[in-house]
Amino acid sequence: MLPPDSSPPDPGLPTAPAAGSPWAAPDADRPSVTDLGSLPPPPTERVLAPATADTSASSGTSSGSSGASGARGPVLALAMVVVSVLAGGALFFSGWLVGQRSVQQPGTPVASEQAFQPFWDSYDTIIKRFALGGETQQSLIDGAIKGMVDSLGDPYSAYLTPDQYSQGLQDLSGQFEGIGAEIGTHDAKGATSDCATLGPDCLLVVVSPIEGSPSEKAGVKAGDTIVAVDGTSLDGLTVDGARNKIRGKKGTEVVLSIVRGKAAPIDIKVVRDVIVSKEVIAKDLGGGTIGYIAVTGFSDNSQAKFHDALQGDLKAGKKRIILDLRGDPGGYVTAARSIASEFIKDGPIFWEQDADGSQTETDATGDGIATDDSIKLVVLVDKGSASASEIVAGALQDRKRATIVGETSFGKGTVQQWIQLQNGSALKLTIAKWLTPDKHWIHHVGIIPDVPVATPADASPTNDPALDKAVELLTKDSAAVPSAAGLPRAA
Repeated sequence: MLPPDSSPPDPGLPTAPAAGSPWAAPDADRPSVTDLGSLPPPPTERVLAPATADTSASSGTSSGSSGASGARGPVLALAMVVVSVLAGGALFFSGWLVGQRSVQQPGTPVASEQAFQPFWDSYDTIIKRFALGGETQQSLIDGAIKGMVDSLGDPYSAYLTPDQYSQGLQDLSGQFEGIGAEIGTHDAKGATSDCATLGPDCLLVVVSPIEGSPSEKAGVKAGDTIVAVDGTSLDGLTVDGARNKIRGKKGTEVVLSIVRGKAAPIDIKVVRDVIVSKEVIAKDLGGGTIGYIAVTGFSDNSQAKFHDALQGDLKAGKKRIILDLRGDPGGYVTAARSIASEFIKDGPIFWEQDADGSQTETDATGDGIATDDSIKLVVLVDKGSASASEIVAGALQDRKRATIVGETSFGKGTVQQWIQLQNGSALKLTIAKWLTPDKHWIHHVGIIPDVPVATPADASPTNDPALDKAVELLTKDSAAVPSAAGLPRAA
């Protein structure tokens, strides 16, 4: 998801890629996580050529894979693709600069004029006859677009006003103001849900508090259900609406009404602050024989720091590595690709499937430093591991390069595109699915671990069964480390 000295990008224009590079990343580090309340921007930027140029650049290099789609139909000035668990802070991002607006403008086709007539009649009547005042042309247009997007019933698609869009871009800068947690939605039975309006069967759930954040310090835990904010129920709000109630300026207080398990609601006071996430944490385990690297977010900064940490372990002679993705909500897809490519020499890392069913392969970078099979790898995941984390875990599992240990991951397998409109507002729309190398769609399913290990209610640095299991697997004879082949997996 972040260096504290990063400045927010210009909200008007994403950074251009290096010449000729379809995988060019932005020059400003952007957080791979978004605080409860900050606009999601999920991970890596892929840049396409302007609409007037050749747009056949593919995100993968494998022969036979379909090319990345250019702009279909009229294109707006610029588009940023996001793969994020919008409802829970940003979980996995990807960006596209689509190019200049097409000469051909969208409008009401002659064949659709009759269908659109009620809309224009209603607009004209409101403008002329609404008696209570307060409406403006812009407020009606904003409401109409928002209603159109809301009608999709997709919590990951949204209409963003210019202020919301600008704030979302600022959230990508690497630091933001809030409580420091990612949120998602579950149904009444506790299953991950794409529900759009909060209520008895659409619950706002904490995916993961960020380490060291105000929410964690106040006692908020993964799995907590937020039912009210400052004494007001969240029922009837969209996830974005609830997020907006939770976020706020540094130093201000918010009261979250939390349901934990079957207990009665409790109120937790959280003082908002500036959130900066430490994305790579490295240490030695197993008496110095095992390298442990935790990744809490995927930015271009994190991929470089991960590379350095891994290189340090290899130079020290370590041949056993633990990659901890627990609680990692995602980030840039280029960072996910780079980190997975450290262990996978070539071939697919993931696929994207667009609206017409075309699939585009994204391959390993080919410059990984730990691709030799003699380097043993265990990856830790839990229900807070999402999007970019799942891309990495899914790639390593499908390619039989690692053993996955822990709990079934979050299950976020869709891609959103942020399209900037002419007035500075933006449309965030689900435009693709992403698939694992073996073309499994993990949406609402998650990455199923090869070795399941539940997280205890009293988990702590000294009580971590999943980490203990990873060390156990790596310190046994290498033949004892189970392969992903033949074990339970996402279908």
